[in-house]
Amino acid sequence: MFLHFDINAPGNEASVNRKLSLIDEQMSPLHRIMWVYNPDEPDRRLFENNVCAFHIGNGYFLSVAHNLRVQAGFFHSMNRERYEAEIWRKLDGSQARLMEQYYLTDEYTGKKYLSTNDHGSLEHIRAILRQKMFDTRWVSMAEKGICHPHVILQFREDLFYKDAEVTQSFNPGSRFYDASARRYTYMLPVELVEAFYAEDIALYRIVDTPPEVIAKIPFLPVSYDFFEDDSEKLYCLQSSPGGAAGRLLNVAHIEGVLDHFGMFPDEVGGNYLFEGFRYLIKGYFRFGSSGAPYICYDSNTGQYSLNAVQSEASGLQLSIKNDREGNFQYVNAIASPLYIIKDRLQAHIGNGQE
Repeated sequence: MFLHFDINAPGNEASVNRKLSLIDEQMSPLHRIMWVYNPDEPDRRLFENNVCAFHIGNGYFLSVAHNLRVQAGFFHSMNRERYEAEIWRKLDGSQARLMEQYYLTDEYTGKKYLSTNDHGSLEHIRAILRQKMFDTRWVSMAEKGICHPHVILQFREDLFYKDAEVTQSFNPGSRFYDASARRYTYMLPVELVEAFYAEDIALYRIVDTPPEVIAKIPFLPVSYDFFEDDSEKLYCLQSSPGGAAGRLLNVAHIEGVLDHFGMFPDEVGGNYLFEGFRYLIKGYFRFGSSGAPYICYDSNTGQYSLNAVQSEASGLQLSIKNDREGNFQYVNAIASPLYIIKDRLQAHIGNGQE
């Protein structure tokens, strides 16, 4: 569903309506991608590796790439055959006893499940898996089918975009009520199409989902313009400060441009570089805003388009009440303009969205 705005409405009313549509759960292109363990087992389902993501049409979502090669350190569940082939046969006696103590087998599902959340025990598990060089990067865990990325959509009402017929097409196991967020939650499986690691952008696509479901998800078109200053109005669309269930739209200013150089650690696949053109942004950026879109406004058409991806927080930052633990409020950030992957992105999605 392409977002349309009434440019014939009175000036202030039109501006307000356009902005409210971007944060409205029924019209916003912003959602989250999370890695889901045991998606078909509600009592054992777990969500991890949460990043912002935004819809650019036809079931394609953009987010960041750096989270893909971060190591989880351990796994919550695994097919028993894979566990025995890739882990068990490499363990010595004491390691095998410890792993068997904390990973229990369910004969019905044929899977091994983690049975502890004790910090010390988890550190022992991490140490064993690291010594045995078991790859727990999120991109590898998805490739092995240990956990699966899904786009997560949430609504106050128990209907998917207020459409009862489309809602009924969902498997009951892929929709549930999230009591902590007080939202009805829908999970749509996605696959990684391509990770542009140097540019810190990842392209995903919804899979195994009826087209009528995908057609209901609002999107904005892509803008490949590269701005050197605030010649256009630029906004950052991200999760609200109070939690991921809400959305925040704030003005962002381009303070400069850079040819970026930075090292990202990856002890399994090898460290790699962040490099290429970036925006230096000034604005508000909450912890966990990676993957949030920067949206530009065209005053001639009265339309918004997606222009860049929130990549990194820069070194300049503020703390609240001198409490730095998990409480950084960044005032500068580095964003990856979609201009830098234009040809490669268009090779996947074409020259436009429908």
